[in-house]
Amino acid sequence: MHDLMTVAVTVFMGFFAMMNPFANTAVFVGMTGGMPAKQVRAIAFKALVTAFCIITAFCFLGKGIFSVFGITLPALRLAGGILVFLVGYHMLQGNSSKMHSSKEDGNTDIAISPLALPILAGPGTIATAMNYSAAGGMLHILITVSAFALLCVITFFCFIYGPKMIEKIGESGISIITRLMGLILTVIGMQMGIQGVHDTIVLFSAK
Repeated sequence: MHDLMTVAVTVFMGFFAMMNPFANTAVFVGMTGGMPAKQVRAIAFKALVTAFCIITAFCFLGKGIFSVFGITLPALRLAGGILVFLVGYHMLQGNSSKMHSSKEDGNTDIAISPLALPILAGPGTIATAMNYSAAGGMLHILITVSAFALLCVITFFCFIYGPKMIEKIGESGISIITRLMGLILTVIGMQMGIQGVHDTIVLFSAK
């Protein structure tokens, strides 16, 4: 039971650092500024539901994708570790990663793009989800999906009360939180990479 709680907390913190609800709230408020409250809620709900469906699909289909393309878990951990590290590195510099940003297109539903993809469910988030869910059986998948669902609920309320929250935290506060999340992500990325190297050595030693 203690191990499951540790896994759940680790997965949640990994997602939390990757999605960074506070920084994304600032992005969301900037995109929806001046819109009616009802439309803002609809956009937030649609974006988060879309992101949740994307991450859930990768969690459940992860092993199937591995089989179809002949991908090994060590390869995912190495590639995912690099992606997560790069996102964290950019956040440490006070910038948003290009993998989690996109130019806004007036002809595109912003709830789908750029909010759901790539801001909420970008490559780094997908790699994190697949890394955690593919590491174990169905229980690990359910824990990963549940952790992301909880984060989506938290992010929804952050989006809805975004203007008030940003006013209290301020730009400097968001900058500090972003850099802190970046530090956490770089450490998670390094850990995924180290585990990937270890698993690769074990994999080739067994042959």
